[in-house]
Amino acid sequence: MQYVALFRGINVGGKNVVKMYDLKQLFTELGMYNVKTYIQSGNVVFESDSDKASLHSVIYKGFANRFGFESDVMIRDVNEMTDLIKLFLFSEVEISSAEAADPEVEHIYVYFLDHLDSKLIDDMCKEFAGPDIIRPGKNEIYLLCHQSIRKSKLAIRIAKIFNSATARNWKTVNKLYNLMDTMIP
Repeated sequence: MQYVALFRGINVGGKNVVKMYDLKQLFTELGMYNVKTYIQSGNVVFESDSDKASLHSVIYKGFANRFGFESDVMIRDVNEMTDLIKLFLFSEVEISSAEAADPEVEHIYVYFLDHLDSKLIDDMCKEFAGPDIIRPGKNEIYLLCHQSIRKSKLAIRIAKIFNSATARNWKTVNKLYNLMDTMIP
């Protein structure tokens, strides 16, 4: 089965530095194959005969042992990534509005979660006033920012409430999916 592992908080601001070559080596040593990394933020596409629950434990422990610190990791299989891309929840009008507000930044992000608590999302939406939009997926939150994610009050709120989540911009999500697609024989 094809998977992607998404690590949280590595290589951000010079902290928790992990070279992608070393991360790739770790996955190979843990028994994964066709291992590929993408950019420096801890994205690993790989294949394994193990189930997702087993993989999570092996990867989490292996990472901590190898690099000397813990990092939350979200794992999605190729079917979950396919569903995530197909579910895309923003209209062209919403995207155009965000892009017009600041054409120089990324606007669409996905927060990967262990599980989604719809009540927390509903409460967050009721309390938030601003142009940014969030929409719940299966175990993800889709975020559309009208400015840089670093300035988004909604992004800050998501990070506080879902503190083990890891975010990727939409271009990265698609690139990871395409890397999975190239593995298909």
